Amino acid sequence: MGTVNTVLGPIPTEQLGITAVHEHINFGQNGWYLESDSWHPISGTIARAESQLADFRALGGRTYVDLTGIGNFRSVELYRVIARATGINFVACTGFWTGMGTRPFFWDKPVEYLTELFIKEITVGIDDTAAKAGVIKVGVSHRGLSDMDRKIYTAAGRAAVATGVPILTHLSTDAMTQLDILEAQGLSPDRVVIGHADAGVDVDRRRDLEVARRGAYVGIDNIGYETEKTPRVPWAQARRDRLRQLLDLLDAGFADRVAVSADADVQPLGWVSPPHSVAELLNQFVPDLRAEGIDEAIINTLLVANPARLLTMQEV
Repeated sequence: MGTVNTVLGPIPTEQLGITAVHEHINFGQNGWYLESDSWHPISGTIARAESQLADFRALGGRTYVDLTGIGNFRSVELYRVIARATGINFVACTGFWTGMGTRPFFWDKPVEYLTELFIKEITVGIDDTAAKAGVIKVGVSHRGLSDMDRKIYTAAGRAAVATGVPILTHLSTDAMTQLDILEAQGLSPDRVVIGHADAGVDVDRRRDLEVARRGAYVGIDNIGYETEKTPRVPWAQARRDRLRQLLDLLDAGFADRVAVSADADVQPLGWVSPPHSVAELLNQFVPDLRAEGIDEAIINTLLVANPARLLTMQEV
């Protein structure tokens, strides 16, 4: 079928298996380390990651996509340690969380510079390693698409076309404009996940259908961030409401246009998460689907077939 870049080297798509497409080992914004209460020994992060990914693997999970972008404390060396320890296929990203999350160093860089950076991390390696990114991360700033966001999206679209990897986004705000920018660079919508469509602050089921009709994937990828949990994060949604949101897409015939994940952060950096693990994708969400009568073929589409189609590097 093709290949996918992982931090331990490219693998055949057939080895992906059950895949979580939007996760984090650790994510923090610049400056989090100024709060000493947030400091954590790396040994603890590794232990928690290995435990959570071992649970995921025991339930059938095989591939984990980490969407911690440049400047948010991405560490491919850490990912390699965890991948070797757990036997999980580990895919890293290039790109940025959002324009507002970029370091000042990047603010005056032209689109061409960013494009070359993304391509380098996909084809040569991240930082000074040979670990190649398998996806590109982009995102919408809190007040909507900023000029920096648009520059990043433009560069990401060009890099995706040049390398054949997909793009996954943070937030579904102004989804059509996101797709407009990426399509203007020659990228097909079926290479894009419009992420966090299930964020409680931004649910729009008409938008979900529009995204799916356009050919992009709808990211139901905050699974496990629920209003029933404490502390409650702003993007939480009631477990039943999120399920209904997905069922609406399935009822409309868009099982092949959905990307599911938990967006669980093993070790939040400078913020507090409710109890959350990538394993919830399989030990809670899948049982919820089965309880609704969703058959195994559809569940396989969501967990295996869609990620495989999305992550496979396209010929360029």
